[in-house]
Amino acid sequence: MSKLLIVDDEFRIRELIKKYAEYEGHEVDEAENGEQAVLKCRNNTYDIIIMDIMMPVMDGFQAVEQIRKFSNTPIIMLSARGEEYDRLSGFESGVDDYVVKPFSPKELMMRVAAVLRRSGADSKDDSKSRFVYQGLSIDFSARVVTVDGERVSLTPREYELLFYMVNNKGIALTREQLISKVWGYDFFGDDRTLDTHIKLLRKSLGPYATLIVTLRGVGYRFET
Repeated sequence: MSKLLIVDDEFRIRELIKKYAEYEGHEVDEAENGEQAVLKCRNNTYDIIIMDIMMPVMDGFQAVEQIRKFSNTPIIMLSARGEEYDRLSGFESGVDDYVVKPFSPKELMMRVAAVLRRSGADSKDDSKSRFVYQGLSIDFSARVVTVDGERVSLTPREYELLFYMVNNKGIALTREQLISKVWGYDFFGDDRTLDTHIKLLRKSLGPYATLIVTLRGVGYRFET
């Protein structure tokens, strides 16, 4: 059984998600706004958080920013807005998935299941070694990345994407390969989600962003 925190100022939305989550066997807790969510996350442990964006007192982006200061719990962002800017803001703040309202409760539960399966699951496949290239250092076992001596903060999904590409250094990886490995075969999004994460990852790598090479019409390759 997994413990979910549902954060939404609309009671009917919380009840809808709760109904389907409990049917799937999950334990459910609720919060009406971001401030409540942060407090609950400080005092409780959750396996996943479903977070709305537009809420009073403290919105979803602000809540995620605060939660990420002390917790890496997977977060699915829930919003009526689906523009690229909003998705970028969500991913940059550390969310793991993005669902646009109106949504299918069944699809949301499948996304929850997919995120829970991925959460920490790939760490056992990582080589217990360190990759170093000039000022870029990646500790696979500790899941720590540093750029020119400064530790880089990456979301769990960005870690998985970077680690998979580095462990397959020099190999052309198709978009389908990357999506199936990092997001899973039950991924519901589109190629833009992969492109967004690559964009954010390159931004985090700074001067080493060029190590991720775009292969037009194919995918990406990590090369030194």
